[in-house]
Amino acid sequence: MPAIGFQDIRFVRLNAEVIPVNPTEAALYRHYGITPVLVDAYEPDDIIAGVADCDALAVVSASLPEEVIRSLARCRIISRLGNGTDKIDVEAATRDGIIVSNVPTFCNDEMADHVMASLLGLARRIPAMSRHFYAGRFRKARDEGLRLQRISGLTLGLIGFGASAKAVVRRAKPFGLRLLATRKNLRAPRDEADALGVRMVDLDTLLAESDFVSLHLPLTKGTYRLLNASTLRKMKPGSFFINTCRGAITDESALADLLRSGHLGGAAIDTFDDIEIFGEQEAPPDHALARLDNVILTPHVSGLSVQASQDVAITGVENLLSVLGGRWPHPDNIVNAGVRPRLLLKEHEPALFDHRKDVALYASN
Repeated sequence: MPAIGFQDIRFVRLNAEVIPVNPTEAALYRHYGITPVLVDAYEPDDIIAGVADCDALAVVSASLPEEVIRSLARCRIISRLGNGTDKIDVEAATRDGIIVSNVPTFCNDEMADHVMASLLGLARRIPAMSRHFYAGRFRKARDEGLRLQRISGLTLGLIGFGASAKAVVRRAKPFGLRLLATRKNLRAPRDEADALGVRMVDLDTLLAESDFVSLHLPLTKGTYRLLNASTLRKMKPGSFFINTCRGAITDESALADLLRSGHLGGAAIDTFDDIEIFGEQEAPPDHALARLDNVILTPHVSGLSVQASQDVAITGVENLLSVLGGRWPHPDNIVNAGVRPRLLLKEHEPALFDHRKDVALYASN
């Protein structure tokens, strides 16, 4: 990309301490002559103080409510270094002419790997057996093993049928799992589902028949608490629940109650509503889920890998450079496609970026 005075722009990168700039991201900034202002803030007033007068803003996990958006008097783009944008007031950004971009293909393979790892860990009761082993309860661990069910022939239900769910399907099929899925529009063409060997059903059917239920939905007004006490109770007795997408889709207290009662056999949770994992202070979680021995808890790591970090840096930086260079990002990466930008933009031009030619170079510098 030709020099366009990036050194004169004010670019703020949020979450600078909790999720620091990774090597690929840092190298791309150097390559294009951008000096990011690194800010780590969580409360709206603190964020506003850090992002004042920025021309572009990149964010990983911080919340950007309406009052923060209103303060962005010069900002042209909010580049979400990730996929979900439920923590960003996209409607407010659209009203103010700020483009919101994301990385829609981010970490699909990693999430699918994590779902399968969780499924296998729950099915084989590996966490419980490991605890028995370290406590010297070897016979207790073997007793657990005698109650295990063979995975082949069991049913995996996917709530949502986007890219990450399809990636799980490709991994699950060789294990002999029966595959169900549901989505908002059950009347949509089923050619892809049929080709993958997935039976499309309504949510109640999926919950009643599945031995494993995995969530693959964005957080929206329509999906908030979709898995509540009533819905979770419809799950097959003894089944397992996996959530790697958004915590607020699930009523975590209701989930804990059903796990404690034995109605559900176990759960693997990687994303939370009631437990703050991106805050300034770290401490052992004080939540009912953390006190159960049939639960696998991880701090939103399902999307992490060296390769995923490279991917999100490349596309996230490309999105903001496009706008700062006077062009639209790739259409697939624009969250608020109907926005009227503050400055007139030309069509997207991928040839302007040469950094995809040698990602390893940037990662190693």
